[in-house]
Amino acid sequence: MADETGGAPALFWFRQDLRLSDNPALAAAVDRGSPVIPVFIWSLEEEGSWRLVAASKWWLRRSLAALNEELERRGSRLIVRRGPTHKALNDLLAESGASAVFWNRRYEPAAVDRDGKLKSQLRERGIAAESFNGSLLFEPWTIRNASGRPFRVFTAFWRACLTKPVAPPSKDAPRKLRAPEDWPHSLELSELGLEPTVDWAGGLHLTWQPGESGAKSQLKHFQKEAIQEYPVGRDKPGVVGTSRLSPHLHFGEISPGQVWRAVLGMMNDGAIGSHGACEAYLRQIGWREFAHQLLYHHPESPEQALRPEFAAFPWRTDPRTLRAWTQGKTGYPLVDAGMRELWHTGWMHNRVRMVVASFLVKHLLIGWQEGAAWFWDTLVDADLANNSLGWQWVAGCGADAAPYFRIFNPVIQGEKFDPVGGYVRRWVPELAGLPNDWIHKPWKAPASTRAKAGVELGKTYPTPIIDHDAARERALAALRSAKGR
Repeated sequence: MADETGGAPALFWFRQDLRLSDNPALAAAVDRGSPVIPVFIWSLEEEGSWRLVAASKWWLRRSLAALNEELERRGSRLIVRRGPTHKALNDLLAESGASAVFWNRRYEPAAVDRDGKLKSQLRERGIAAESFNGSLLFEPWTIRNASGRPFRVFTAFWRACLTKPVAPPSKDAPRKLRAPEDWPHSLELSELGLEPTVDWAGGLHLTWQPGESGAKSQLKHFQKEAIQEYPVGRDKPGVVGTSRLSPHLHFGEISPGQVWRAVLGMMNDGAIGSHGACEAYLRQIGWREFAHQLLYHHPESPEQALRPEFAAFPWRTDPRTLRAWTQGKTGYPLVDAGMRELWHTGWMHNRVRMVVASFLVKHLLIGWQEGAAWFWDTLVDADLANNSLGWQWVAGCGADAAPYFRIFNPVIQGEKFDPVGGYVRRWVPELAGLPNDWIHKPWKAPASTRAKAGVELGKTYPTPIIDHDAARERALAALRSAKGR
């Protein structure tokens, strides 16, 4: 159904770029001057071992609905199909008479392999197939050390990034998208099975606003309310001291370039007292870039440790303690608060993520892959690059990783970053009556204090599933054993 007034339509294939602003591939499709058919293809089987599950599906369903609303305001709509991707695109090309397909690149191993083959197949048929960078500040293959190799240390990587210009923004969201004469058939979003079978997602509804509009609102809120105190606030789980943009960035409802320019604009306009706060936050955007570079150059990293000595590490299999960890019943209040926040909201404060991850791999000696899989299932910002980097960093087995002998003490971490216990009291309400001095170590509180607070260890709240000092010694012995092998 070629459009006689302006050439054959183009397909724009939405993936993890669910926005209309600063979307380079969409801008290129619009610039052709012909009708644009926006497409989303649900092809779970093509995601390899890391398919979208649970919390990510919940987010995607709402983000796609929000995207479709924005498209309809512009005289367009989202065409939804099921995979396989090559079949869905071929069907749409045949039905619409489209002569081009545009998309923004992804960097996960399965996606890189699929997209490369698809681009070659389309071009062999005479279909224009063009991909763009709509997800990162810098393409993973463009930042290399003096020897021409990818960086393995973040500080050197980020220093190199800061010497390069960030690409200018793409166009603002188009006011109108030219529609084809006839629209291809589309599935309803409800047909994709993205809703959870059990309604455990009430807390997600209360916490998040998926979609491009929600992303922009969250960025403005961060700029207004939190960025000036970011260097300190980012470590306090009891306050909203971080941007909470991670799920919006993962699904591409906002680009890292948009965030980068917004924060730089505050610095340049003198709208913030200290440039240090802005620089500290932009450094976190840098860690996201570093994670994607590592995943691109080390596609095995979601399953395999980057440090070879960890191949012999004596990880334990213990379903009982793993279950206690996932359910927030370890007996360590800060760990339990984090795991319950995760289950309720699909998110966890970054400082607490490090503590709960350290507890799993170093206190319990359960493999980091188990933790990565649980986070993948329950996080609304589950991102393969960030998730893999974070877990390998904590486990001490990745690039630029924390040393293995750094074992977070959950009590000290709680007392330092949640000193009045507000975070613990919110997520572990059975401990709410304890005084501040005991909120992070209820098993050490006098029996009379626990009784007054209504805390009965082993009944209303569990006793610690492992002693910290004993766990630390066991973890260090395991490391020595692995190195000896």
